[in-house]
Amino acid sequence: MTRTITRSYEDYDTARRVVGELEAAGVASADISLVGRHRDVDNSNAGEGAGVGAALGGAAGLLAGLGLVAIPGIGPVVAAGWIASTLAGAAAGGVAGGVVGALTSAGEDPENANYYAESVRRGASLVSVRAADEQAAMVEAIMDGATPIDRDSRLAEYREAGWSRFDDTAAPYRSGYM
Repeated sequence: MTRTITRSYEDYDTARRVVGELEAAGVASADISLVGRHRDVDNSNAGEGAGVGAALGGAAGLLAGLGLVAIPGIGPVVAAGWIASTLAGAAAGGVAGGVVGALTSAGEDPENANYYAESVRRGASLVSVRAADEQAAMVEAIMDGATPIDRDSRLAEYREAGWSRFDDTAAPYRSGYM
């Protein structure tokens, strides 16, 4: 059986390191996704996807496949993996759903999916892994060892400010990066 394990991180570099550690531990690149708001992305054109992996990620594995994707409500992000494929297909077809749709179709509950999409909108980066039961504990240990954002406290902050769910029609968040 496979389950989806997702964490958000304050910055792109931490998420990138987590991906490297997951791959080094034997998690297949095809089972890992990264969606992030790297500070250099806002100055790029979403059509410049080729070569982004080498510039922002690395020369091998999942990060070599990084590309730029413009997501409604979030803006331009770097993305790789199975979520990136879903996002690119949605963007090309003008289909709503984006990060929320990709995560819910992978098994995340809607509340978590909305939180993760909003965290990316506000500058965080997320890593999501489709893990077999026998890999799940190791994947969680690696992801939690990198000090992900505390979902419950961040969700409480969002709600205190009046947020209830991710809105893909909202303008991208531009008050700096977390």
